[in-house]
Parts: sequence; structure tokens; C-alpha cells
Amino acid sequence: MIRLFAAIAVPEDIGEPLLRRQHGLPGARWRPLEALHITLRFFGDVQERVAEDLDLELERITSAPFGLTLDSVGAFGEGPDIHAVWAGVAESEPLRVLAGRCETAARRARITPDGRAYRPHLTMAYLRRPDPADVAAWIQANALLRSPPFAVDRFGLYSTHQTSEGSRYVLEREYRL
Repeated sequence: MIRLFAAIAVPEDIGEPLLRRQHGLPGARWRPLEALHITLRFFGDVQERVAEDLDLELERITSAPFGLTLDSVGAFGEGPDIHAVWAGVAESEPLRVLAGRCETAARRARITPDGRAYRPHLTMAYLRRPDPADVAAWIQANALLRSPPFAVDRFGLYSTHQTSEGSRYVLEREYRL
């Protein structure tokens, strides 16, 4: 079994300013630059053969390159159950179409459909039972986050591996748009 997801890597010049915002939340497990990405579709644990089929389906995806902008911050969860803080992605029809095509590729590879609504974001940190006031203060301090536009001309298929320091991502394949 291999744990996989499709994502857009964030360019270094967009990610570096995000790293400077990584403070003010005690116990946060901040994501390093190389882990900053915008997930298109999380596939979960799949058999090697299914991963090969998925790769072939992802390879068939066509799309023109497009631009994205990070815009806003927020958190997943409520109260003591807040488990992550994120940077939002400004509305982008090409991004939604690409995510939909990744969903279609998953279904063609016989991966269970994802029933959740797509919420494009970039996870900045994972949290474990934070003080909600600290999270609110971080969100308020970073509320004006807005990146310059950046070009998207590829996406990747990543594997994820748990380590004692958190998840480590490995780019398995890259697909040009």
C-alpha cells in the first residue's frame, strides 16, 4: 500500500513569506517550505497496481496553465478541536476544473469517490488541542495575507510517509499542463 495525493507545489518565492508567518501558536507543527502545497485530491492508501492505474489516468489530464493567488487565512475545527491553520486560495475556476479532473482520474482508477466539497487551501501548521484564543489571535494577525499571483503549469502525484517529525512528502510523478 502507498498513501497518495495530487497537489500543486507552491513556488519558493510564494512559500518564503509564509514561513515568516509561522509563529505565535504554541505547540504548532509548522510545515517546512518543501511541504507547502495545494491539494487537488487526497487518494489515501492504495495498492501498487491501483497507483499505476491512477498514474496513467492523471497523465491523461489536459489543462492550460493558469495563475493562482493565496488570499486569507483560517482554521479547520472549532474550539479545542482546531487541528490546522491554513492559507486560502482565491477563487479559481481552472483550479476547480483541475481538481475535478483529478477526482475523475481517481474514479477511473477505481478509487472511492471523495464525498467532501473541495476547499482549496495550503496547510501552514497542524495543531493539537490549541488555545482557541491563540488561534484567533494568529488569524487576526495574518488576516490580510495575499500573495502575488503565481503560475501553475504542472501538478504532482505525491506519496506521504509518517515520521516522528510529521508527514514527509515525496514527489512520485509530475504532470505538465
